[in-house]
Amino acid sequence: MAVTFSDLHTADGLKALEAHLAGKTYVSGDAISKDDVKVFAAVPSKPGAEFPNAARWYETVFATLASRFPGKAVGVNLPGAGSAPAAPAAEAAKDDDDDDLDLFGDETEDDKKAAEERAAAKASAKKKESGKSSVLMDVKPWDDETDMKKLEEAVRSVQMEGLTWGACKELLSVCIIAAYLFACDIQLKYFYVAAKLVPVGYGIKKMTIMLTIVDDLVSVDSLIEDHLTMEPINEYVQSCDIVAFNKI
Repeated sequence: MAVTFSDLHTADGLKALEAHLAGKTYVSGDAISKDDVKVFAAVPSKPGAEFPNAARWYETVFATLASRFPGKAVGVNLPGAGSAPAAPAAEAAKDDDDDDLDLFGDETEDDKKAAEERAAAKASAKKKESGKSSVLMDVKPWDDETDMKKLEEAVRSVQMEGLTWGACKELLSVCIIAAYLFACDIQLKYFYVAAKLVPVGYGIKKMTIMLTIVDDLVSVDSLIEDHLTMEPINEYVQSCDIVAFNKI
């Protein structure tokens, strides 16, 4: 059954609201509804201390509406509305029942799509902020007859998001890898842009190559097991070893 309130801009009207809200959080039911919005529109300001139930209810509805409309209000003056009966405001709120705007309605398809787009944007931003690592890798051929040029081409043919072959200019722990490179008699120019063939023995050479990865996107173990040592690359590559792994 509908509840009727009148003259909510007066003490008598607030007394009726105060009595109705005794033991209740909202005007109707256990959750905020359009009934609360209608009554709220008819109450010109927060009720005083003599109306504790009404004051508590007013603050609750105010907080809910404020969260729905986060823009900063500067105030609006409505001449002649200060002491006017609340009936016109309540009637206007009643007319809004047929409007498309439903502050507390179910989530629409557009709302869901917007939420998904925000989540995707956050995920993308997180990927961009992810840390990077620089990896020095030894790639070993099957024998001395393996075409090392084709081996390098095959290795570099592996492309994926977050993987860069040969780029390591951001590396901070340069000393560790530089020491290895000098030990293998590798010129520093290869440290940044190219691969280097290093003699192993019996005419066999291994290829030492640098790569940079985005940690959240590329796993070195998966790169080796699922790509570098699988067909067709394993026609040239016998195995791969990680020589150095450093966070950038």
